Amino acid sequence: MSALHRVKMAAQAQEDTLNSGRPEEERVTVWQATWVPVIALGPADDTSGLYPDAATGFLGRWSRYNEAPGEECDTLVTYLEEMADMLESPTLAARDKPRLIGGTLVWLSSIDPMREDRWQPLTD
Repeated sequence: MSALHRVKMAAQAQEDTLNSGRPEEERVTVWQATWVPVIALGPADDTSGLYPDAATGFLGRWSRYNEAPGEECDTLVTYLEEMADMLESPTLAARDKPRLIGGTLVWLSSIDPMREDRWQPLTD
């Protein structure tokens, strides 16, 4: 988490150098100091994830591939409560579907289609 934050802040420092020569409306923000990465697809995955913005209290989404930020309007607490609800009642899960692959919790949105046949229910 801290290493990713440092990398993102270094990328923003480079953008700030470039931004100094850009008109206000063309300046680029890739990261803010108040963004703290907390959720990614895996422990070593830095391609995309979620961060709470300490300035607003709301979650945002980052992506290495400049994907649209999506509509994250949750706080971290609301998001984690919803994840807990999905784990307690997977059949009612609206945002994503939790299951297991080899005993590891895996969300449907992050499954490679080639591994989907290994995706097993949370309970027997």
